[in-house]
Amino acid sequence: MKNTKKYEMQDDTLYRSILLIKDAQECYDFFVDLCTVAELAALEQRFEVARLLRQGHSYNEILEKTGASSATISRVNRTLNYGTGGYDKVISRLDRDA
Repeated sequence: MKNTKKYEMQDDTLYRSILLIKDAQECYDFFVDLCTVAELAALEQRFEVARLLRQGHSYNEILEKTGASSATISRVNRTLNYGTGGYDKVISRLDRDA
């Protein structure tokens, strides 16, 4: 069952700003300016975990490939199964466009 409760944002300016990004380089530049190195690494790791889970990899394989903790893998898996579907939408678009 997907989570229908929406995050209550104070302002959607950040999300609307992301939609204005024109290409991968602009996106990279924006996120490098916005996030710390550790924040970017965490985001990249979570996304890779989500992709690997969707491809059917086991927790041990994912831990080996990404270095993610079992807690992170479990949290991403829970989001894939009970979240809003955001990962699935983006991952399927990436797969389609690959």
